[in-house]
Amino acid sequence: MPSSACGPLRMKSVLRVAVCTIAAALVLGTGGTAAAQPPAACPNIAPPPPVDTSEVPAPGMPVPEPVPVPENPVGGDRLAECGLVIAQGLPEPPAEVTAASWVLADLDSGAVLAARDPHARHRPASTIKVLTALTAIHALRLDDTIVVTQEDADQEGSRVGLSPGVTYTVQQVLTGLIMRSGNDAAHALAMKMGGVEVTLDKVNALARELGALDTRVATPSGLDGPGMSTSAYDLAVIFRAAMSEPAFASIAAIHNTQLPGKPDGPPLEVWSDNQVLLNYPGGIGGKTGFTDDARHTFIGAAERDGRRLVAVLMRGENQPIRQSQQTMHLLDYGFGLSDDDPVGRLVTTSPEPPYVDAADATAAQAQGDSPVNGQPQASSMFGTVGGPLTLIVILAAAAIGVLALRARRARLAAAARRKHNGNDHP
Repeated sequence: MPSSACGPLRMKSVLRVAVCTIAAALVLGTGGTAAAQPPAACPNIAPPPPVDTSEVPAPGMPVPEPVPVPENPVGGDRLAECGLVIAQGLPEPPAEVTAASWVLADLDSGAVLAARDPHARHRPASTIKVLTALTAIHALRLDDTIVVTQEDADQEGSRVGLSPGVTYTVQQVLTGLIMRSGNDAAHALAMKMGGVEVTLDKVNALARELGALDTRVATPSGLDGPGMSTSAYDLAVIFRAAMSEPAFASIAAIHNTQLPGKPDGPPLEVWSDNQVLLNYPGGIGGKTGFTDDARHTFIGAAERDGRRLVAVLMRGENQPIRQSQQTMHLLDYGFGLSDDDPVGRLVTTSPEPPYVDAADATAAQAQGDSPVNGQPQASSMFGTVGGPLTLIVILAAAAIGVLALRARRARLAAAARRKHNGNDHP
Protein backbone atom coordinates (compact mmCIF):
# COMPACT_ATOMS: atom_id res chain seq x y z
CA MET A 1 0.00 0.00 0.00
CA PRO A 2 1.57 3.37 -0.93
CA SER A 3 2.40 5.51 2.10
CA SER A 4 0.51 8.42 0.56
CA ALA A 5 -2.73 6.53 1.11
CA CYS A 6 -2.50 7.71 4.71
CA GLY A 7 -2.55 11.39 3.69
CA PRO A 8 -4.98 13.51 5.68
CA LEU A 9 -7.39 14.31 2.83
CA ARG A 10 -7.43 11.03 0.89
CA MET A 11 -9.93 8.92 2.83
CA LYS A 12 -12.73 9.14 5.32
CA SER A 13 -11.10 9.41 8.72
CA VAL A 14 -12.14 6.04 10.15
CA LEU A 15 -11.09 4.08 7.08
CA ARG A 16 -7.85 6.03 6.84
CA VAL A 17 -6.90 5.27 10.43
CA ALA A 18 -7.77 1.60 9.95
CA VAL A 19 -5.58 1.27 6.89
CA CYS A 20 -2.77 3.25 8.51
CA THR A 21 -2.97 1.02 11.57
CA ILE A 22 -2.44 -2.05 9.40
CA ALA A 23 0.42 -0.35 7.55
CA ALA A 24 2.10 0.63 10.80
CA ALA A 25 1.71 -2.87 12.19
CA LEU A 26 3.25 -4.39 9.09
CA VAL A 27 6.28 -2.17 9.62
CA LEU A 28 6.47 -2.76 13.36
CA GLY A 29 5.84 -6.51 13.37
CA THR A 30 5.61 -7.89 16.90
CA GLY A 31 7.37 -5.65 19.34
CA GLY A 32 9.16 -3.18 17.08
CA THR A 33 9.53 0.36 18.33
CA ALA A 34 9.98 2.40 15.16
CA ALA A 35 7.02 4.38 13.84
CA ALA A 36 5.66 3.85 10.34
CA GLN A 37 7.09 6.05 7.62
CA PRO A 38 5.20 9.35 7.25
CA PRO A 39 2.99 9.74 4.20
CA ALA A 40 4.27 11.47 1.09
CA ALA A 41 1.75 14.28 1.63
CA CYS A 42 1.41 16.24 4.90
CA PRO A 43 2.92 14.20 7.76
CA ASN A 44 -0.16 14.79 9.89
CA ILE A 45 -0.92 11.26 10.98
CA ALA A 46 1.52 10.92 13.87
CA PRO A 47 4.63 12.55 15.33
CA PRO A 48 8.03 11.60 13.92
CA PRO A 49 9.64 8.41 15.21
CA PRO A 50 11.00 8.70 18.77
CA VAL A 51 14.72 8.95 19.32
CA ASP A 52 14.77 7.20 22.69
CA THR A 53 12.80 4.62 24.68
CA SER A 54 10.37 7.00 26.36
CA GLU A 55 7.45 5.83 24.20
CA VAL A 56 8.20 2.13 24.15
CA PRO A 57 5.17 0.33 25.60
CA ALA A 58 5.57 -2.37 28.19
CA PRO A 59 6.39 -5.84 26.78
CA GLY A 60 3.48 -7.27 24.83
CA MET A 61 1.69 -3.93 24.57
CA PRO A 62 1.33 -2.34 21.13
CA VAL A 63 2.01 1.18 19.94
CA PRO A 64 -1.28 3.16 19.98
CA GLU A 65 -2.76 3.88 16.57
CA PRO A 66 -2.65 7.50 15.35
CA VAL A 67 -5.36 9.91 16.45
CA PRO A 68 -8.10 9.97 13.77
CA VAL A 69 -7.73 12.75 11.21
CA PRO A 70 -10.94 14.81 10.89
CA GLU A 71 -12.67 14.57 7.53
CA ASN A 72 -12.61 18.37 7.25
CA PRO A 73 -9.59 20.36 8.49
CA VAL A 74 -10.49 22.08 11.75
CA GLY A 75 -10.30 25.85 11.43
CA GLY A 76 -10.61 26.07 7.66
CA ASP A 77 -9.49 24.44 4.43
CA ARG A 78 -6.20 26.33 4.18
CA LEU A 79 -5.06 24.91 7.49
CA ALA A 80 -4.75 21.51 5.82
CA GLU A 81 -1.75 22.82 3.89
CA CYS A 82 1.67 21.46 4.79
CA GLY A 83 3.99 24.38 4.23
CA LEU A 84 3.76 28.10 4.83
CA VAL A 85 0.16 29.34 5.03
CA ILE A 86 -0.24 33.11 4.55
CA ALA A 87 -2.69 35.36 2.75
CA GLN A 88 -1.83 36.45 -0.77
CA GLY A 89 0.36 39.53 -0.92
CA LEU A 90 1.63 39.34 2.64
CA PRO A 91 5.33 39.40 3.41
CA GLU A 92 6.87 36.11 4.44
CA PRO A 93 7.55 35.55 8.14
CA PRO A 94 11.03 36.08 9.59
CA ALA A 95 13.57 33.59 8.31
CA GLU A 96 14.81 33.09 11.88
CA VAL A 97 11.60 31.20 12.69
CA THR A 98 12.72 27.65 11.93
CA ALA A 99 10.29 25.52 13.99
CA ALA A 100 8.82 22.66 11.97
CA SER A 101 5.25 23.74 12.72
CA TRP A 102 3.79 26.98 14.06
CA VAL A 103 0.61 29.03 14.35
CA LEU A 104 0.18 32.78 14.81
CA ALA A 105 -3.32 33.82 15.89
CA ASP A 106 -5.40 36.56 17.47
CA LEU A 107 -6.54 35.48 20.94
CA ASP A 108 -9.67 37.63 20.84
CA SER A 109 -11.04 37.26 17.31
CA GLY A 110 -9.65 33.76 16.82
CA ALA A 111 -8.22 34.72 13.43
CA VAL A 112 -5.26 32.62 12.34
CA LEU A 113 -2.96 35.19 10.76
CA ALA A 114 -0.30 32.82 9.44
CA ALA A 115 0.94 29.29 10.00
CA ARG A 116 3.30 26.57 8.92
CA ASP A 117 1.99 23.01 8.78
CA PRO A 118 -0.53 23.88 11.51
CA HIS A 119 -2.17 20.45 11.94
CA ALA A 120 1.03 18.39 11.84
CA ARG A 121 1.03 16.04 14.83
CA HIS A 122 3.95 16.58 17.19
CA ARG A 123 4.68 15.89 20.84
CA PRO A 124 3.77 18.80 23.11
CA ALA A 125 6.27 18.33 25.96
CA SER A 126 5.27 20.64 28.82
CA THR A 127 3.10 22.94 26.71
CA ILE A 128 0.37 20.36 27.38
CA LYS A 129 0.40 21.57 31.00
CA VAL A 130 -1.86 24.38 29.75
CA LEU A 131 -4.55 21.75 29.14
CA THR A 132 -3.83 20.06 32.47
CA ALA A 133 -4.19 23.42 34.21
CA LEU A 134 -7.44 24.21 32.40
CA THR A 135 -8.82 20.81 33.37
CA ALA A 136 -7.92 21.39 37.01
CA ILE A 137 -9.53 24.83 36.99
CA HIS A 138 -12.75 23.24 35.73
CA ALA A 139 -12.62 20.30 38.15
CA LEU A 140 -11.33 21.79 41.41
CA ARG A 141 -11.89 24.72 43.73
CA LEU A 142 -8.96 27.12 43.75
CA ASP A 143 -9.10 27.44 47.55
CA ASP A 144 -9.18 23.68 48.11
CA THR A 145 -6.04 22.17 49.59
CA ILE A 146 -3.48 19.58 48.53
CA VAL A 147 -1.04 17.88 50.88
CA VAL A 148 1.97 17.08 48.73
CA THR A 149 3.24 13.51 48.91
CA GLN A 150 6.72 12.12 48.44
CA GLU A 151 5.54 10.60 45.17
CA ASP A 152 4.57 14.07 43.96
CA ALA A 153 7.91 15.52 44.96
CA ASP A 154 9.88 12.68 43.35
CA GLN A 155 8.53 13.18 39.82
CA GLU A 156 11.29 13.19 37.23
CA GLY A 157 12.15 16.18 35.12
CA SER A 158 11.48 19.81 35.94
CA ARG A 159 10.02 20.51 39.39
CA VAL A 160 8.92 23.66 41.13
CA GLY A 161 10.07 22.27 44.50
CA LEU A 162 6.87 21.36 46.35
CA SER A 163 7.68 19.87 49.77
CA PRO A 164 6.21 16.55 50.99
CA GLY A 165 3.82 17.00 53.89
CA VAL A 166 3.23 20.68 53.20
CA THR A 167 -0.31 21.86 52.49
CA TYR A 168 -0.85 24.04 49.42
CA THR A 169 -3.96 25.47 47.85
CA VAL A 170 -4.94 24.31 44.37
CA GLN A 171 -4.15 27.82 43.16
CA GLN A 172 -0.62 27.62 44.58
CA VAL A 173 -0.01 24.27 42.92
CA LEU A 174 -1.33 25.66 39.63
CA THR A 175 1.12 28.52 40.05
CA GLY A 176 4.01 26.06 40.23
CA LEU A 177 2.63 24.19 37.23
CA ILE A 178 2.31 27.21 34.96
CA MET A 179 5.22 29.39 36.08
CA ARG A 180 7.94 26.75 36.56
CA SER A 181 6.54 23.81 34.61
CA GLY A 182 6.61 21.64 37.71
CA ASN A 183 6.09 17.95 37.09
CA ASP A 184 5.62 17.65 40.84
CA ALA A 185 2.73 20.10 40.56
CA ALA A 186 1.23 18.20 37.60
CA HIS A 187 1.27 14.94 39.55
CA ALA A 188 -0.20 16.56 42.68
CA LEU A 189 -3.07 18.03 40.69
CA ALA A 190 -3.66 14.73 38.89
CA MET A 191 -3.92 12.87 42.20
CA LYS A 192 -6.30 15.53 43.51
CA MET A 193 -8.52 14.99 40.46
CA GLY A 194 -8.78 11.24 41.13
CA GLY A 195 -5.48 9.81 39.95
CA VAL A 196 -3.43 9.85 36.76
CA GLU A 197 -5.78 7.69 34.69
CA VAL A 198 -8.90 9.62 35.74
CA THR A 199 -7.11 12.88 35.00
CA LEU A 200 -6.06 11.68 31.55
CA ASP A 201 -9.68 10.84 30.81
CA LYS A 202 -10.71 14.36 31.85
CA VAL A 203 -7.90 16.05 29.94
CA ASN A 204 -8.57 14.17 26.72
CA ALA A 205 -12.32 14.73 27.00
CA LEU A 206 -11.71 18.47 27.36
CA ALA A 207 -9.44 18.48 24.32
CA ARG A 208 -12.20 16.88 22.23
CA GLU A 209 -14.76 19.31 23.62
CA LEU A 210 -12.59 22.26 22.58
CA GLY A 211 -12.12 20.86 19.08
CA ALA A 212 -8.45 19.99 19.63
CA LEU A 213 -8.82 16.85 17.52
CA ASP A 214 -5.10 16.31 16.89
CA THR A 215 -4.53 15.84 20.61
CA ARG A 216 -4.06 12.76 22.74
CA VAL A 217 -2.49 13.25 26.16
CA ALA A 218 -0.49 10.36 27.61
CA THR A 219 0.88 12.10 30.73
CA PRO A 220 -0.42 15.10 32.71
CA SER A 221 3.06 16.66 32.78
CA GLY A 222 3.96 16.38 29.11
CA LEU A 223 6.62 13.74 29.60
CA ASP A 224 6.62 11.60 26.48
CA GLY A 225 4.41 8.52 26.48
CA PRO A 226 2.93 6.08 23.95
CA GLY A 227 0.51 7.85 21.62
CA MET A 228 1.21 11.41 22.82
CA SER A 229 0.12 13.85 20.12
CA THR A 230 -1.00 17.41 19.51
CA SER A 231 -0.49 20.19 16.96
CA ALA A 232 0.41 23.87 16.89
CA TYR A 233 -3.19 24.60 15.95
CA ASP A 234 -4.57 22.62 18.89
CA LEU A 235 -2.22 24.29 21.36
CA ALA A 236 -3.36 27.71 20.11
CA VAL A 237 -6.99 26.65 20.64
CA ILE A 238 -6.20 25.30 24.11
CA PHE A 239 -4.22 28.37 25.14
CA ARG A 240 -6.99 30.67 23.93
CA ALA A 241 -9.51 28.76 26.05
CA ALA A 242 -7.16 28.87 29.05
CA MET A 243 -6.63 32.63 28.73
CA SER A 244 -10.40 33.12 28.92
CA GLU A 245 -10.21 31.75 32.48
CA PRO A 246 -9.19 34.53 34.89
CA ALA A 247 -7.49 32.03 37.19
CA PHE A 248 -5.16 30.87 34.42
CA ALA A 249 -4.57 34.30 32.86
CA SER A 250 -3.63 35.85 36.18
CA ILE A 251 -1.09 33.13 37.00
CA ALA A 252 0.36 33.13 33.47
CA ALA A 253 1.10 36.86 33.80
CA ILE A 254 3.06 36.58 37.09
CA HIS A 255 6.79 37.25 36.82
CA ASN A 256 7.70 36.04 40.29
CA THR A 257 5.99 35.00 43.50
CA GLN A 258 6.44 32.94 46.64
CA LEU A 259 4.98 29.60 47.63
CA PRO A 260 5.13 27.86 51.03
CA GLY A 261 8.56 26.36 51.62
CA LYS A 262 9.70 23.44 53.71
CA PRO A 263 8.47 23.28 57.31
CA ASP A 264 10.33 25.89 59.37
CA GLY A 265 12.09 27.02 56.19
CA PRO A 266 11.94 30.19 54.09
CA PRO A 267 9.26 30.67 51.42
CA LEU A 268 9.88 29.11 48.01
CA GLU A 269 10.82 31.79 45.48
CA VAL A 270 9.29 31.11 42.06
CA TRP A 271 10.10 32.88 38.81
CA SER A 272 8.39 32.37 35.47
CA ASP A 273 10.47 30.40 32.97
CA ASN A 274 8.86 32.13 29.95
CA GLN A 275 11.25 34.65 28.42
CA VAL A 276 8.50 36.19 26.26
CA LEU A 277 6.64 37.16 29.43
CA LEU A 278 9.79 38.46 31.09
CA ASN A 279 11.46 40.24 28.17
CA TYR A 280 8.98 41.01 25.38
CA PRO A 281 7.08 44.32 25.59
CA GLY A 282 3.45 43.51 26.36
CA GLY A 283 4.10 39.86 27.17
CA ILE A 284 1.09 38.28 28.87
CA GLY A 285 2.06 34.64 29.28
CA GLY A 286 2.75 31.35 27.61
CA LYS A 287 4.39 28.00 28.26
CA THR A 288 7.72 26.33 27.57
CA GLY A 289 8.51 22.69 26.84
CA PHE A 290 11.27 20.29 25.90
CA THR A 291 11.89 16.56 25.70
CA ASP A 292 14.33 14.59 23.58
CA ASP A 293 11.47 13.33 21.39
CA ALA A 294 9.41 16.54 21.25
CA ARG A 295 12.41 18.86 20.92
CA HIS A 296 11.63 22.48 21.83
CA THR A 297 8.01 23.59 22.05
CA PHE A 298 6.91 27.08 22.98
CA ILE A 299 3.81 29.21 23.51
CA GLY A 300 4.17 32.97 23.82
CA ALA A 301 1.48 35.64 23.95
CA ALA A 302 1.57 39.43 24.03
CA GLU A 303 -0.70 42.48 23.86
CA ARG A 304 -0.09 45.60 21.80
CA ASP A 305 -2.48 48.44 20.94
CA GLY A 306 -5.45 46.45 22.21
CA ARG A 307 -4.60 43.30 20.23
CA ARG A 308 -3.61 40.03 21.90
CA LEU A 309 -1.66 37.55 19.79
CA VAL A 310 -0.37 34.07 20.50
CA ALA A 311 2.46 32.27 18.74
CA VAL A 312 2.86 28.49 19.10
CA LEU A 313 6.04 26.79 17.91
CA MET A 314 6.52 23.03 17.77
CA ARG A 315 9.47 20.76 17.11
CA GLY A 316 11.95 23.59 17.12
CA GLU A 317 15.66 23.96 17.75
CA ASN A 318 17.55 26.85 19.27
CA GLN A 319 19.03 27.63 15.84
CA PRO A 320 19.73 30.18 14.49
CA ILE A 321 18.31 31.80 17.64
CA ARG A 322 16.57 30.46 20.74
CA GLN A 323 12.91 29.46 20.62
CA SER A 324 11.90 32.35 22.86
CA GLN A 325 13.55 34.78 20.43
CA GLN A 326 11.94 33.07 17.44
CA THR A 327 8.60 33.54 19.19
CA MET A 328 9.29 37.24 19.71
CA HIS A 329 10.15 37.67 16.03
CA LEU A 330 6.95 35.89 15.06
CA LEU A 331 4.90 38.12 17.37
CA ASP A 332 6.52 41.21 15.84
CA TYR A 333 5.53 39.90 12.42
CA GLY A 334 1.99 39.23 13.61
CA PHE A 335 1.45 42.71 15.02
CA GLY A 336 2.21 44.04 11.54
CA LEU A 337 -0.60 41.95 10.02
CA SER A 338 -4.33 42.59 9.93
CA ASP A 339 -7.18 40.31 10.96
CA ASP A 340 -9.02 41.24 7.75
CA ASP A 341 -7.78 38.31 5.67
CA PRO A 342 -7.18 35.34 8.01
CA VAL A 343 -6.07 31.97 6.72
CA GLY A 344 -8.27 30.20 9.27
CA ARG A 345 -9.98 30.42 12.64
CA LEU A 346 -9.41 29.02 16.10
CA VAL A 347 -12.51 27.03 16.94
CA THR A 348 -14.35 27.50 20.21
CA THR A 349 -16.06 24.10 20.31
CA SER A 350 -15.58 20.85 18.47
CA PRO A 351 -16.66 21.25 14.83
CA GLU A 352 -17.48 17.56 14.56
CA PRO A 353 -19.88 15.26 16.41
CA PRO A 354 -18.25 14.01 19.60
CA TYR A 355 -16.07 10.99 19.07
CA VAL A 356 -14.30 8.80 21.55
CA ASP A 357 -10.67 7.83 21.08
CA ALA A 358 -10.45 4.15 20.23
CA ALA A 359 -8.34 3.57 23.32
CA ASP A 360 -11.01 5.12 25.53
CA ALA A 361 -13.90 3.32 23.84
CA THR A 362 -12.39 -0.10 24.14
CA ALA A 363 -11.22 0.45 27.69
CA ALA A 364 -14.75 1.44 28.65
CA GLN A 365 -16.15 -1.78 27.19
CA ALA A 366 -13.61 -4.17 28.62
CA GLN A 367 -12.38 -4.77 32.14
CA GLY A 368 -9.19 -6.48 33.16
CA ASP A 369 -7.93 -8.88 30.50
CA SER A 370 -11.33 -9.60 28.98
CA PRO A 371 -11.25 -10.59 25.31
CA VAL A 372 -12.38 -8.13 22.67
CA ASN A 373 -15.26 -9.22 20.46
CA GLY A 374 -14.78 -12.76 21.67
CA GLN A 375 -11.15 -12.91 20.49
CA PRO A 376 -8.21 -13.40 22.84
CA GLN A 377 -5.85 -10.46 23.07
CA ALA A 378 -2.71 -11.18 21.09
CA SER A 379 0.51 -9.23 20.84
CA SER A 380 0.20 -9.20 17.06
CA MET A 381 -2.32 -10.26 14.43
CA PHE A 382 -0.79 -8.68 11.36
CA GLY A 383 1.61 -11.33 10.08
CA THR A 384 -0.57 -12.51 7.20
CA VAL A 385 -2.47 -9.36 6.28
CA GLY A 386 -3.01 -8.96 2.55
CA GLY A 387 -5.66 -9.16 -0.08
CA PRO A 388 -8.23 -6.58 -1.06
CA LEU A 389 -9.10 -3.41 0.82
CA THR A 390 -12.24 -4.98 2.29
CA LEU A 391 -10.20 -7.56 4.12
CA ILE A 392 -7.84 -4.87 5.38
CA VAL A 393 -10.73 -2.88 6.82
CA ILE A 394 -12.18 -5.93 8.59
CA LEU A 395 -8.82 -6.85 10.07
CA ALA A 396 -8.16 -3.24 10.99
CA ALA A 397 -11.35 -3.04 13.03
CA ALA A 398 -10.26 -6.01 15.11
CA ALA A 399 -6.69 -4.75 15.28
CA ILE A 400 -7.72 -1.36 16.58
CA GLY A 401 -9.70 -3.03 19.34
CA VAL A 402 -6.69 -5.11 20.38
CA LEU A 403 -4.33 -2.16 20.19
CA ALA A 404 -6.62 0.23 22.01
CA LEU A 405 -7.41 -2.10 24.93
CA ARG A 406 -3.81 -2.07 26.04
CA ALA A 407 -2.90 1.46 25.03
CA ARG A 408 -4.34 2.94 28.22
CA ARG A 409 -2.27 0.68 30.45
CA ALA A 410 0.87 1.41 28.46
CA ARG A 411 0.94 5.00 29.70
CA LEU A 412 1.88 4.16 33.25
CA ALA A 413 3.98 1.14 32.33
CA ALA A 414 6.24 3.34 30.22
CA ALA A 415 6.67 5.99 32.92
CA ALA A 416 9.79 4.36 34.33
CA ARG A 417 11.48 4.71 30.98
CA ARG A 418 10.60 8.31 30.25
CA LYS A 419 13.58 10.57 29.95
CA HIS A 420 14.35 13.98 31.43
CA ASN A 421 11.91 16.73 30.55
CA GLY A 422 14.03 19.90 30.32
CA ASN A 423 11.29 22.52 30.36
CA ASP A 424 13.48 25.37 31.60
CA HIS A 425 15.57 25.75 28.45
CA PRO A 426 13.52 27.71 25.90
